[in-house]
Formats: sequence, C-alpha cells, structure tokens
Amino acid sequence: MAIFRLSVITDEITQDLGRALEVAAGEFGLEYVELREMWGKNLMNLDSKEIAEARTLLEKYKLRVSSIGSPVFKVDWPGAPRSKFSPKRDQFSAAFTYEQQGELLERALELARVFNVDRVRIFDFWRLDDQNPYRDAIDERLRQAAAVAARRSTTLLLENEHACNTATGQEAARTLAAVRAPYFKLNWDPGNAAAAGETPYPGGYSLIPKDRIGYMHCKDVVRDANGKSSWMAMGRGIIDWTGQFRALIKDGYRGTASLETHWRGAGTPEESSRQSWAGMKGLLQKAGAM
Repeated sequence: MAIFRLSVITDEITQDLGRALEVAAGEFGLEYVELREMWGKNLMNLDSKEIAEARTLLEKYKLRVSSIGSPVFKVDWPGAPRSKFSPKRDQFSAAFTYEQQGELLERALELARVFNVDRVRIFDFWRLDDQNPYRDAIDERLRQAAAVAARRSTTLLLENEHACNTATGQEAARTLAAVRAPYFKLNWDPGNAAAAGETPYPGGYSLIPKDRIGYMHCKDVVRDANGKSSWMAMGRGIIDWTGQFRALIKDGYRGTASLETHWRGAGTPEESSRQSWAGMKGLLQKAGAM
C-alpha cells in the first residue's frame, strides 16, 4: 500500500496506449494513469471513436485516470514579446493559439468528465524575460479559468514549468497567493523547479502553502559543470526525493505522485520509464511512503 495515489503519464512509456496501460498496470502495479498524448495525438484532439477506445482500454486494465494533462495556456501571452521558450514546432502534438484557449479549457473540462476525473493540469504562458508588465493580467486570466472550472467542480492544477512564467516553488507561492480560488491548486514539479535553477527541496517547497498542493510530478535532474541541467532517472539526480516524499507525508499530502519520466537514457521511452519507476519506487519505500 502506498500513502500517495501513484500514477504515470502514459505517453512517457509509449504512444501506444494499450501497451502503456499494460506496462503501468502489469509491471508497475499502478491503479492510475495520467493522460496527455496517445497514438501521436494530443488528448485534446482525439475524436469520439478514439476516446471510446481509450476508455475501453482503461477498463480492460482496470486503470483510472488521475489527471487530464492538458496544454491549456501553454502559449505566448498576447501583446508581450515572443518568449524564447515558445516552440518552433508542436509540443506533445499540441499547436493551439491564444484565441483557442477558452475553447480548449472547455474541452479539457469535458474530457475530465468523460474520464471521470476532477483534475486538469494547466500552465501560465510561455516564460517572459520580464513578466511584470503582464503579470496582473495573467493572474486575472487564471482566476477566470478557475471560475469556469468551479462550475464543473473540477480543480485546475497549475504546473510550475521551467519554460513558463511560474517555474519554481518561490514563483508558485506568489501565483497561488494572487489566485486564491478554491478550484485552483499547484501541480508541484520539483524537476521543473530544479531545471529553473532552484533547489526544490527543501528550498522551493518550504515556500509553498501545503494545502494548495493538488498534484505532484516526479522526475529527476542532473547538472553539468556549467550548471546546465538535463533529465535523469528518479533517484539518480540531484533532487532530495526521499526528503521531499517524507515532508509530503508529514505535511498531510495524500494526493497523486505521477511519474513524468522525461529521461531517455535507457534507449527507449519504455525502458527509461521502467528504470525511472524502479528508482521512484525505491525512493518511496525509503521515505516510508510504500
């Protein structure tokens, strides 16, 4: 038994959803998965036949969905200089404009209903060199989105993302203070905070209001001699994951811890995820979370 609800993002294993679910349920022994992309398509772009197929597969492997990994607000902020993080190509098969974000949010909330889950992951726009002139307006847009989600009794999970305007624990604390909506919480990602240069635990984590953590992403990071970070298997990087998991237990967190492998050092996404899950399981056991 695990203290946290354990999950994995399926496309980190493979784009073949059936195979990803087989690994998640059979090998990893999980009861939950996070959905973001499958069959080379972003979840937002699936047609009704593909959604029905996904639901059939989830039922077959007796898996439930822990969160809808949407790309909502992972776009440039209108009127601001183009972000250096704004992709030159689609990210996770998601190419949506700012004008489409309202529609995209509704789509994500509807998918949450279809997959019987009350959490939708969002962002707060590609990172600006100087977000100060736009920050109040961005916060207001997040408040509006949270109000829309509240009507569906669905919680929006703002992920701290190193390429977006809320990248670290420190920045997450600021954004949470500005957006005090009951259906707006943090998808705490220590890996992204580390990639942004922060020491996520104990540093960044100490600043976050613990009752506003609604979800967790788990991946690890290494830094080279020049301070440049890259992804690593869980337990082989610089993040004190054992300390982080222990602190979460102590602070009463009983939500999801979802593996977001990112690391590809084992040759294939499936083998890399397998090794990263083994590392994560060891860390959870060491922390007394399993």
